[in-house]
Amino acid sequence: METLRGSLLMVLAMATFALEDMFIKTVTRELPVGQVLILFGLGGMLIFAGMARAKGQRLWHPGYCTRPLLLRSLAEVTGRLSYTLAIALTPLSTASAILQATPLVVAGGAVVFFGETVGWRRWLAIALGFVGVLMILRPGMSGFDMASLFAVAGTLGFAGRDLATRAAPRSMSNLQLGLFGFAMLVIAGVLALGWTGGASWPSATAWLHLGLATVIGVIAYNALTAAMRHGEISVVAPFRYTRLIFAMGLGILVFGERPDALTLLGSAVIVGSGAFTLIRSAKG
Repeated sequence: METLRGSLLMVLAMATFALEDMFIKTVTRELPVGQVLILFGLGGMLIFAGMARAKGQRLWHPGYCTRPLLLRSLAEVTGRLSYTLAIALTPLSTASAILQATPLVVAGGAVVFFGETVGWRRWLAIALGFVGVLMILRPGMSGFDMASLFAVAGTLGFAGRDLATRAAPRSMSNLQLGLFGFAMLVIAGVLALGWTGGASWPSATAWLHLGLATVIGVIAYNALTAAMRHGEISVVAPFRYTRLIFAMGLGILVFGERPDALTLLGSAVIVGSGAFTLIRSAKG
């Protein structure tokens, strides 16, 4: 029963993350990416701060100044800024497909930074996953889109964030980490807006979409955290790849995207290799 609950929570998290991406992509058609990140980050901070205070938790934690959290900050800013640019400039389905390589990067990073042991089967799966990314990027071919490299940078940033989170002080709550993470969005937005400029007062529709993205983003974060605490990881974790299904569906229905055969094949390779890596990691 616990494993079923964890699996359902993971599917909920991935569906809400895809919806968050959809609303953000919609807003970036009206507002510069930097301004979107600032408003989205401030909204998330307010929600997490309110939840933390309601539970009697401090908003400031000494762990914010530790090396793992500073590294997490850099990775969060890089990942969020790059991935937001990716979903703004490229098809949602393409950006989401490339993002699915994050667990593969995390697996490789765990070997480098935490001394974890990875057998040849998992190394092969990791290599195949990156082949899938290249199939989607198709460098050197006529279908190559330079803006897709933002999704690659976002993947590296999110992987670095996940690795740094593992080294974060255990005394920090999920709400405090969430508050800290959304604060990094504000910093990323300030950097981006300082470079591009172009801020303007959002329309009523943009405010609505930003509000929905913020609330849905908080739900997604909490669902993901809860999912990883229920049931067997080897069963629950692979359900994170349902995000690609939701993202492609929304891309087709809302934005009129039509992923080609190579994108679909590359996505299947990434998902298959990533799921295998997660299952092997759980088995040891």
